[in-house]
Amino acid sequence: MSLAATHKTALKMTGVVLFMGAMGWAAIPMYNLFCQVTGYGGTTREAAAPSDVVLDKSIRIRFDASKDRDMPWEFKPLQKDMTLKIGETGLAFYEAYNPTDRVVAGTASYNVAPFAAGSFFIKIDCFCFTEQVLQPGERVTMPVTFYVDPEIVDDDEAKYARAITLSYTFHETPVPEDYAGLAVDGGGAQAAQAN
Repeated sequence: MSLAATHKTALKMTGVVLFMGAMGWAAIPMYNLFCQVTGYGGTTREAAAPSDVVLDKSIRIRFDASKDRDMPWEFKPLQKDMTLKIGETGLAFYEAYNPTDRVVAGTASYNVAPFAAGSFFIKIDCFCFTEQVLQPGERVTMPVTFYVDPEIVDDDEAKYARAITLSYTFHETPVPEDYAGLAVDGGGAQAAQAN
């Protein structure tokens, strides 16, 4: 084998390795985008306004809450379930409490079960759209506004769903800089008052 052929083969193999590395790096963002667009894996969709169609058929919505192992908050739904007409706008509330003596930030990941109903569960507004920051001892009520898309009744799988479970999991995230400064100042002021 000539030196030129060996060099060409080495370049091709390097290209294959770089391509595979790039695909591995892009796999998770691409999968997340796919799930958001299609509703695959129970990923919900978003809308700017309520549905303009409400069917005379009801569906039960259940609410679930959990936390990542390292998340110090208390987190729970304020209602276990509700029954709505398909297309009707629902409003549910979750509660988070920071029992620690420090500022804690968190973001909520979510999914819907059964997975087939994910693309038909439409959120208009949700606490999960933004990062939440709780001061020490702070308790907040967080709303989620949603509806079930009337097109669910025409889907081959999702039309059999009699109940949909909306699940959130809170994960701790780094405290934003503007809050981190307040946490240091606030902690110092509290310590000074205690002395």
